[in-house]
Amino acid sequence: MKSTYNIDLAFDQILKLVKQLPKKKKIRLSKELEKDIIDAKLTALLKAFKTDELDQATIDREAAIVRTKVYARSKAK
Repeated sequence: MKSTYNIDLAFDQILKLVKQLPKKKKIRLSKELEKDIIDAKLTALLKAFKTDELDQATIDREAAIVRTKVYARSKAK
């Protein structure tokens, strides 16, 4: 059974603890922190582009236009 504890630590205290970790644990911690940052950035990006004004039919229509232009350019070469 896992227990959860909340401890108030200053950044410097956390940094001191992290520096004591073995290299493999530091790498694992780094990857976990990176995941958190990527998740936060992706969530912010999705919120920034969220709109009710765009429907799937509009997206499909625009995608078809772009594909046609790209195809025409590739044939012209």
